[in-house]
Amino acid sequence: MSIRDVVSWRSRSPLARGGRVEHPMVTLQREMNRVFDDLFQGFEAGPVFGDAVGLASQAWPQMDIIDGEEAVRVIAELPGMAEEDVELTLEDGILTLRGERHGEKQGEGERQYTERFHGRFERRIRLGQDIDEEKIEAQFDQGVLTITLPRSQSERPRVRKISLKGRD
Repeated sequence: MSIRDVVSWRSRSPLARGGRVEHPMVTLQREMNRVFDDLFQGFEAGPVFGDAVGLASQAWPQMDIIDGEEAVRVIAELPGMAEEDVELTLEDGILTLRGERHGEKQGEGERQYTERFHGRFERRIRLGQDIDEEKIEAQFDQGVLTITLPRSQSERPRVRKISLKGRD
């Protein structure tokens, strides 16, 4: 019986790969790449509403933005937070939502593993200049923040269709 019959083909041994022995640094590099691939699996880089670019799947709080003709509505999930922990501002057409979510205190001698977000946060959304700042409304109900930003009737941009001409 040869040694090839005893060694599993799924094994990482050099004999399972056809008898070729790799340099230890090549093996280390491959394992480090695998560790980082596993670590960052699930992160999706992509555009966030407005002109920011970041990790869209990791942005917190998660938001829905509905851009209508009469108003823009922003709905943010803020579970476990109170109204006094949240601050909203609108400056130069940018809505800023900031606050702090407090984590649970650890007992002495306890170790903690958490996947829930806690700490300070800030999200900025570029809305434009056509928002009627006097009529903005915000409601906070059971951890869901809904902000309604009506569009200004006087500053509504005109849409003009431009005809295209071909070359003569």
